[in-house]
Amino acid sequence: MRHYGTLLLAVFGLSLFAASQTADELVQKNIEAKGGLEKIKAIKTVRVTGRLVAGGGFTGIVGQENMRPNLVRETFSLQGMTQVQAYDGATGWQIQPFGGRKDPQLMGDDDMRDLLIDADFDGPLVDYKAKGNTVEYLGHDTVDGDDALRLKVTLKNGDIIYYYLDPDTFLEIRKETQEFIRGSVRENTIDLGSYKQVAGVYFPFSIASGPKTDPSQWQTTTIEKMEANVPLENSDFAVPASLKSDATKK
Repeated sequence: MRHYGTLLLAVFGLSLFAASQTADELVQKNIEAKGGLEKIKAIKTVRVTGRLVAGGGFTGIVGQENMRPNLVRETFSLQGMTQVQAYDGATGWQIQPFGGRKDPQLMGDDDMRDLLIDADFDGPLVDYKAKGNTVEYLGHDTVDGDDALRLKVTLKNGDIIYYYLDPDTFLEIRKETQEFIRGSVRENTIDLGSYKQVAGVYFPFSIASGPKTDPSQWQTTTIEKMEANVPLENSDFAVPASLKSDATKK
């Protein structure tokens, strides 16, 4: 009977330990797992190239460039055409040749939701309070049958990202986004893996993403090259001259 009581106390103690973890503690563990805040902040620019495989079996080349604090340019190339989406820190713009539009266009606020998340250089968890985000720890969950720690991040604009952290490494293994657009909710899932170090910081090199309710529409991106602190200029992200008068009116 005494042994049984001791076992109960041990289990109860472990439960209390798990429950006692706070959102701030998990955010800090995630930052340390990636390499620590000092190394994260030492990266000023990033250039990524990779290969995307989507439904239907077609394969394209993807690229992304980021520069602090919140500039991003993303490209997708297929059959000699290149789609561009970029954000210069104030305005989003795009070139959509696959839709028959070869001239640059300004992006609307709804179209920019995903792009703005990608523009956040360190991601929503780093300096989350200063960015106007809130973080809650929701306890344990499962991802493909494995244990995970779940964080709820509410962005300044009201959109939500659920982070699933590996309980051993504290790195993200899944993210689920909820974007609230004109009374409807757009939900997507991003699975992350194959982490590798770049400039002392761990980044995922395998990314599978798509609608949460329709895995058949998912696409998989394999990062082939990632470079840190490459020379980039503000002009690489700037709104094209043909759109500047329209951008001023927004």
